[in-house]
Amino acid sequence: MGHFEPGADIDPSVRRKLLALQRAEITEHRIYARLARSLPPGPNRQLLETIAADELRHARLWESYTGRPALPSRVRATLYALVARVFGLTFGLKLMERGEARAQQAYSELQPALAAVAAIEREEDEHERALLNLLDEERLRYVSSIVLGLNDALVELTGAMAGLTLALRNPRLIAMTGLITGLAAALSMASSEYLSTKAEHSDKNPLRAALYTGAAYVVTVLTLVSPYLILLANPFVSLGLTLAAALLIVAAFTFYTSVVRDDAFRPRFIEMAGLSMGVATLSFFIGYLVRALLGVDV
Repeated sequence: MGHFEPGADIDPSVRRKLLALQRAEITEHRIYARLARSLPPGPNRQLLETIAADELRHARLWESYTGRPALPSRVRATLYALVARVFGLTFGLKLMERGEARAQQAYSELQPALAAVAAIEREEDEHERALLNLLDEERLRYVSSIVLGLNDALVELTGAMAGLTLALRNPRLIAMTGLITGLAAALSMASSEYLSTKAEHSDKNPLRAALYTGAAYVVTVLTLVSPYLILLANPFVSLGLTLAAALLIVAAFTFYTSVVRDDAFRPRFIEMAGLSMGVATLSFFIGYLVRALLGVDV
């Protein structure tokens, strides 16, 4: 592949790669611009407008090589904009940045031939990531509070439901006991988070921190108990669904935090899942022992 400049004759295979990059850049320009318009005036809006302008400049540069305009992918633009609005701006944008491995490979292949590639690749890899790290989003400041609620609920409730299943073997009774235990624990955890945050004198609002912790706990409790209310015939099938739901919650939230914090997914998932399932297994046998020792027959 020889070196070439804008307006020069380009090999068809190279042109296809450039057109793909051009379309990706104009699509990302559309996403950033759309999200910027949805925000009130402030640092986050200025940040997205800056990135949108960079992406548009990149797309126009590629157009000077290809000689053709490119239309944005409306499906991709709509999807990422929706994800960002539902799950948070930082999650949506960092998820989009994670999906650019193909573009990075194309940059590497084209770099010997295009003088502009090195500068664009550097901006894509450093400048935009530095800007994304400056995003100030409320829900990110309270991730630790959400993690506290989720972790405690997963460990406590999976263990409790496993133990109650073998000890009681009555779906309604198990569900009632699990709900009472879980909701009481949610109130306790929220109160503890309020007092802890207030004592830390951090930039977090103690009441909001408590609400995030309590809400995460309650949602987890309802999710883990619901199989016993739906499948009233077999508590052991309900327990299996509860454990599966716990793993899905762990996977979903671990993926979320791994994206927004740029952490590795697998080690954190294995740690959280192993802890929850280990406690559940131990509690299951505790339930068996309690039932045998006390002679309970429900």
